[in-house]
Amino acid sequence: MTDRLVRRRVRRASAPAGPPRVEPDADRPDDDLPDDAVPAAGQTAEVTESPALDLLIWDAPNIDMTLSTVIGARPTAETRPRFDAIAAWFVEGAGDPDAGEVEACVFANIPPVVGTLQRWVEALRSFGFAVFARPKSQPDDDIDQAMLDHIAVRAHSHRLRRLVVFSGDGRNFAEPLEELARAGTHVTVVAFSEVAGYAISSDLLEFIDIEDVPGAFAAPLDRVRLDNLPPDGAWLRPTRSLREFVSSFTARRSG
Repeated sequence: MTDRLVRRRVRRASAPAGPPRVEPDADRPDDDLPDDAVPAAGQTAEVTESPALDLLIWDAPNIDMTLSTVIGARPTAETRPRFDAIAAWFVEGAGDPDAGEVEACVFANIPPVVGTLQRWVEALRSFGFAVFARPKSQPDDDIDQAMLDHIAVRAHSHRLRRLVVFSGDGRNFAEPLEELARAGTHVTVVAFSEVAGYAISSDLLEFIDIEDVPGAFAAPLDRVRLDNLPPDGAWLRPTRSLREFVSSFTARRSG
């Protein structure tokens, strides 16, 4: 594992898995190790292989924001992703149930006024997703580090065979995901092609447009993908009225 991920292991993880287990240091004398870490005389230390794991990480704030961007409107119940179909696609991709464990986690910021989010969280849990929910009381409150911590914890406790990250956030994910790919994990980024350049351009990461996940949306989204244009071209309608934009632009310039 790379130095960056090793450094993350010693931090307390703010994620469902809890803090990573402290491993004995190679330079640490046996006298400083716990009793159960040192084999008794005549015994051979038993080496157990870490269980294989397929892990899904869902960056809820990023997916919601980018969905709004690509459809040019606030998402509705009809245009939001279907987590039941996504769960089925993810588990099917894991293959034989005896091959390893599967885990899916949704990370969400919860505003002071919860509204319908309680029902959404309970629905996710009923579909088999773990939910890491953090209060969002300040604009800069986010869950980015919690997601990275949880990935590092699982890479430490398991043989991370496959990692599927639903996020277009290249600033936080590009480097650590490529490091995991170099270490042997099959890493897939699922997001909207309009905002996931970091994954599309990477030689190490697999990219899947979220709308290509079977059943992810109840109906096709109102978007035109630049990676799937019709041969004769397509008009891309504005997502904001010209007068509305100029009005806000003038107000900012004069204010």
